[in-house]
Amino acid sequence: MAGGYTSLPTSNLLGSVRAAVDTYHKASQFEEENLQIFPPSNAQDGTWGYQPPTDGYDPYALPGAEDEGVEQSESGWKGLFSIATYRPYFNIDTFDVIDRIMCTLYPHRGDFCEKVQDNPDMYGPFWISTTLVFAVTALGNYASYLSAIKSEDKIDWHYDINYMSLAACLIYGYICLVPLGFYFLLRYLGISTPLVQLWCLYGYSLFIFIPASILLIFPTEFLRWTVIALAGLAAASFVALNMRSCMSGSDKWITACISAFLMQIFLAFVIKLCFFV
Repeated sequence: MAGGYTSLPTSNLLGSVRAAVDTYHKASQFEEENLQIFPPSNAQDGTWGYQPPTDGYDPYALPGAEDEGVEQSESGWKGLFSIATYRPYFNIDTFDVIDRIMCTLYPHRGDFCEKVQDNPDMYGPFWISTTLVFAVTALGNYASYLSAIKSEDKIDWHYDINYMSLAACLIYGYICLVPLGFYFLLRYLGISTPLVQLWCLYGYSLFIFIPASILLIFPTEFLRWTVIALAGLAAASFVALNMRSCMSGSDKWITACISAFLMQIFLAFVIKLCFFV
């Protein structure tokens, strides 16, 4: 009898319990690549948190968020009225502006065009021209005041507000039209120079007249003519030497450089005769 019981299967024994099948564990198994672990992790760079998908679709992005803050530069004439067109010319830091200003104080180096060749800016020329407009307006009136009180004749002095409009027309007109004229002259001579680079060159060349205008307030004509002559020579040499470096490899640089030199001298004399007499 004992041997008979041993031949029976254990599943038929009284009191035996069928082994439970883990159907829940099998049903909850998915392929690992289909699981979304929260928070998702990037095993390559070790970052945690939500990572936008690489296919360009982000279900958690707000409507229109992909276009927010992005300005598309327009081509053709419409680009003239787009901020994105002028943004590259104002992409400059303070160190670069100071470095380019220092080049104007050492015109004999002639390395300005090399520094601005890859990144010509309009930030420096704009603020230098604007500062010069206010400088010659204020200091020109102050110079006339000092001349009035120094004169033996009793002169009823008045502030001349017309200096502002005259200075704006002179400085802004010079910085816009003269480089444009040289641009067409160089194209006529067969020399290709970007117009923005010429604007940048002429804009920074005006910096020397700002400290010179401070010295021009002293009511001594010999000192005034000496200061304006030195400032004009420095500005003219800066433009001429750097324009020559821009036209390296061409034998037609003499006409353009002499013309640029004379134009800077002419501007210096106009500043003296219009604002510091």
